[in-house]
Amino acid sequence: MVTANWVRARRIGRVAMLACAMSAPAALAQDGAPAAAKIDTGDTAWVLVSTALVLLMTIPGLALFYGGLVRAKNVLSVLMHCLFCAALVSVLWVIVGYGLAFGPSVGGWIGELGSFAFLRGTEGTNHALAPTVPHGLFAAYQMTFAIITPALIAGAYAERLRFAGFALITALWLLLLYAPLAHWVWGGGWIGTKLGALDFAGGTVVHISSGVSALVAALYLKQRAGYGVEPMPPHNLPFTVMGAGLLWVGWFGFNAGSALGANELASTALINTNTAAAAAALAWMLAERLKHGHATILGAASGAVAGLVVITPGAGFVPTWAALVMGLLGGVVCFWAVSFKARLKYDDALDVVGVHFVGGILGALLTGVFASGKVNSAIAALTAGGDAAKPTTLMGSMPGGLVDGHAGLIVTQGLAVVATIAFCGIGTWVILAIVDRITPLRAGGDEETIGMDLSQHRERGYALGGGEALAAAAVTLGEVRAASTPPGKMRWITIQMQGLAEAAVLERWRGLCQERPGTSAGAEFRTIYGQVSTVRGTTFRFRSIDGDSGGAAERERLRTALVRLFSDMGPVQARVIE
Repeated sequence: MVTANWVRARRIGRVAMLACAMSAPAALAQDGAPAAAKIDTGDTAWVLVSTALVLLMTIPGLALFYGGLVRAKNVLSVLMHCLFCAALVSVLWVIVGYGLAFGPSVGGWIGELGSFAFLRGTEGTNHALAPTVPHGLFAAYQMTFAIITPALIAGAYAERLRFAGFALITALWLLLLYAPLAHWVWGGGWIGTKLGALDFAGGTVVHISSGVSALVAALYLKQRAGYGVEPMPPHNLPFTVMGAGLLWVGWFGFNAGSALGANELASTALINTNTAAAAAALAWMLAERLKHGHATILGAASGAVAGLVVITPGAGFVPTWAALVMGLLGGVVCFWAVSFKARLKYDDALDVVGVHFVGGILGALLTGVFASGKVNSAIAALTAGGDAAKPTTLMGSMPGGLVDGHAGLIVTQGLAVVATIAFCGIGTWVILAIVDRITPLRAGGDEETIGMDLSQHRERGYALGGGEALAAAAVTLGEVRAASTPPGKMRWITIQMQGLAEAAVLERWRGLCQERPGTSAGAEFRTIYGQVSTVRGTTFRFRSIDGDSGGAAERERLRTALVRLFSDMGPVQARVIE
């Protein structure tokens, strides 16, 4: 039986947590105000563990997953994105973010700006959504969700976004988009109280929001240099598989932890989460096998993550057989979405759109299909806006989804999806445009060629063979100005290699830049590296350092150096074409 205290708690918030609150003896305050704490040690222990598990998803889980997917010259920049999000969001969340998302509601749109600033007022209390755990722990748990969401977006603009722009985008996106959306869905805002949409652990707030923002960012920044022409395979699949494993384990804190208690609801969410991940991994591999004739470890890892995304909004609302179906559908649909990317020609570097955006939408809608009051009896009150007997929502009280005979829940879920896409899509475009005017977002051609690790952070992920190439690059970056700001009038020299396959030339050049075994970057390489502007296939473009002349002697020096660098690979020639 739903108590009056529980109903008051629901009016301000998060659907997943209220089933736990139903049985709590504490008197709950209204409008998110703190109440006297009555702590359950078992619930507190589980939420402590869940908080650590969700943080584990970002560092090192997502960092390794994304880091293995990029090229070697960009691995540190991706790791930096995840680590920086953990640091920046943690600070902003404590100062103002938590209050904006979970403070007393201002018209159903945002929490009071000054509420819970620096977490003042949380000591010795609990939040109405989590009456059996300390208020500060509830804030910390929510912080880990806020950390991983902007980190997910980074996968779309990997390998081409300057770090200064990334820092500003992350801060603005958290405060202007994530915090309001979290309030709408979980903190007493209009999606929870006027629509009555179900989102157990972040289908809209985390995955759809990050997915649509990733799509907008990919379109705004355009394709990476060489995209569609130059091969850009993952440089370290073991990293990616380890990252996927950490995400899988951490997701138990993400979904099962959203019950905010050590109870049956947490157990249901945990088994549903594991079932969907496993089913999606198998479905993705089967789809690969049917389309390409083989299954891959990258496909298995991607499928598992897709299943985790799809089950997130419904983990505590659907029966386990439905979680199996959702996982199977998620694996196939997200595989198709990722495969379709090439036709649409947008450069989502690490498939955030295909997995998180498409998977998040699919999960939200399927929750409207399979949600069942037999799994979670609170659904009737949640869809009613707090009180099943006095509904305040658009579609009224519904004790289940389509399978239980209530098609209206799909409409409710669809409206929440549309609202999230519109708000985060438009908001992200505005943020990108503003930040781009403050500091250029897109890395220059030289910066992309060198790689984000060196151009943005003056570091390299792998220093094989002693580090001579790194030292040379550091000197180059410190002394040679970028092509976008040449000293006076700049001349260009273009030289085309002949007699070698394009793939062989590119592989050798990457090896020289990264100093792989067998490709020692000696003095010959260092004399020309600082002048290289772009490498396209077998064509090298150099900046002239010979003033206005770009003379014959310099052209011949560069041509001869290139021939020597590649001479051990077979008969090779080079000709100046500009």
